Amino acid sequence: MASAPSPSSSSSSRSPLRILFVSLLLHLLLSSSIPRSLATGFLSVRHRFAGRSRSIADLAAHDLRRRGRALAAADLPLGGRGLPTDTGLYFTEIGIGTPSKSYYVQVDTGSDILWVNCITCNNCPKKSDLGVELTLYDPKSSQSANLVSCDESFCSSMYGGEIPECSSNLPCRYSVMYGDGSTTAGYFVTDYVQYGQVVGNHQTKQVNASISFGCGAQQTGDLGSSNEALDGILGFGQANSSMLSQLAASGKVKKIFAHCLDTINGGGIFAIGNVVQPKVNTTPLVPNQPHYNVNLQAIEVGGALLQLPSDLFVTGDKKGTIIDSGTTLSYLPEAAYKPMMNAVFANHQDLSLHAIQDFVCFQYFDNVDDGFPEIIFHFENKLSLNVYPHDYLFQNG
Repeated sequence: MASAPSPSSSSSSRSPLRILFVSLLLHLLLSSSIPRSLATGFLSVRHRFAGRSRSIADLAAHDLRRRGRALAAADLPLGGRGLPTDTGLYFTEIGIGTPSKSYYVQVDTGSDILWVNCITCNNCPKKSDLGVELTLYDPKSSQSANLVSCDESFCSSMYGGEIPECSSNLPCRYSVMYGDGSTTAGYFVTDYVQYGQVVGNHQTKQVNASISFGCGAQQTGDLGSSNEALDGILGFGQANSSMLSQLAASGKVKKIFAHCLDTINGGGIFAIGNVVQPKVNTTPLVPNQPHYNVNLQAIEVGGALLQLPSDLFVTGDKKGTIIDSGTTLSYLPEAAYKPMMNAVFANHQDLSLHAIQDFVCFQYFDNVDDGFPEIIFHFENKLSLNVYPHDYLFQNG
């Protein structure tokens, strides 16, 4: 699951038309056993929709494309479902190369590898409607860049073993096709990636780390469009190929990150490494999963638990609850969505509900927090996530 930001006006006293969808906001701390003495890194995150509004239908269409890509990724050689996805909700600026140049990349917990568009790229976007200047990466212009050959351990781990007919002078290539027909292809390079490091009380400095990442040489479909285009994708998935895993393996940071995303103004921060852990309740991740799965156990509406099948949220083949920063809205299976909707509107039988673009819409002129029930999602380890009416009712128009 991912979060959909709610408008700041959502609890105003007079709201003409509202649209229903659940917004889940989870604070994630993902960790391993690397010692706590290591450094803390951070990335300042920007919101892709800052300064312009998007319809709920647009957000749903984005998520539909993304889900198709994720499902199509299961059998691809990159492993761990570490795949670039459609331009996500949040992006950040990183430095790559010597001398360092700036690149804007999507921050995505649903994919693994870092990749950027390269100078030799065919059909890479030249401009972006996000208001950022795109830059093509040129390994030859960086003093610290090296091609990753197909006989290196990084490459063999991506393909799950040795590559047939490989020699040391052949590059380690990647080629990915997504569910919507878009493709990205290129080769891996190793170069310095620059990020911020916390060195004292509110003091930071820029540090370099040698990272292997994809150099995009061919894009098709939406990945070649200027619509919401960025320089690439920065995956925060669990695979060893992710930037976080590589930093942890080299002893630079702990394998842990946390993110705080601003739902009103947009943007936020990703902290990696020695993250300060506040006194919060937590729920464990489901082990041995390609994504960040958690165990959702029950849904409560207005103080009453919904009567749902006991195995509805059990993690399995194309089942389970996923936390993903690259998906905008939150989605429930039909068997949970319908009972929840019935409970939400139980005290509003007089409302005239209309289906508009697959969403339930209605007119309401009072304070939604007074008129509609609170929804509570109960997770493993007694973690409760409270979602208030102004979080799941969205004004449309």
